[in-house]
Amino acid sequence: MLFETQNEAEWRAHLRDLRAGEERVDWARTRIDTLCGRLMQPTTYRLSLFVPDPARDPDRDHPDQ
Repeated sequence: MLFETQNEAEWRAHLRDLRAGEERVDWARTRIDTLCGRLMQPTTYRLSLFVPDPARDPDRDHPDQ
């Protein structure tokens, strides 16, 4: 997980800073979740990065060997 907050303004500011910053984010490898709150739980905003499973790495899998 790269970032998580329950504050929507903080969430939007963080995304804006990522987009404007010098460090480039591979948006194709990111996951944005909005965990909707209900009466007892606040809404949570989460930014995660997909990490490939090394056990399923196609460069390491050689079915013919």
